Amino acid sequence: MLQKSVVPLIVSVSTTILLSSSPAKAGFLSGFPGIESIPGPQLPPIEFLNRFNEENQKKYAEADAKFKESPLLKQLLERSKLNKEKNRQQILDKYCMRGAEWGVGDCSAEGMSPEEKESFIAMLKKKAGVE
Repeated sequence: MLQKSVVPLIVSVSTTILLSSSPAKAGFLSGFPGIESIPGPQLPPIEFLNRFNEENQKKYAEADAKFKESPLLKQLLERSKLNKEKNRQQILDKYCMRGAEWGVGDCSAEGMSPEEKESFIAMLKKKAGVE
């Protein structure tokens, strides 16, 4: 009889503990750094692999230096620089044209007569390559 009343009580208490709203706590090994923090044994160096690695590093360094001095790379970098400046100028021209049309910014045509404004906007469109 005592056993029948104790089992539901134990289940009830354990369920209450499990479902309580207290924050979860880490286990007692949570501060343990783990096996990966322990350095492994020092392996003996393998001469063949070391020589192979040094030779490859020299080859790669020579190839990098040769590539950096190649005329093709210099030509592509120069073309990229010119394209960057050209594209930047085209974007500035488009923004200037929009500013003139809307009457805002540095290219605003607010103080101009309607004819001057139209000719100014036409000139900006021609420069921006819109028309």
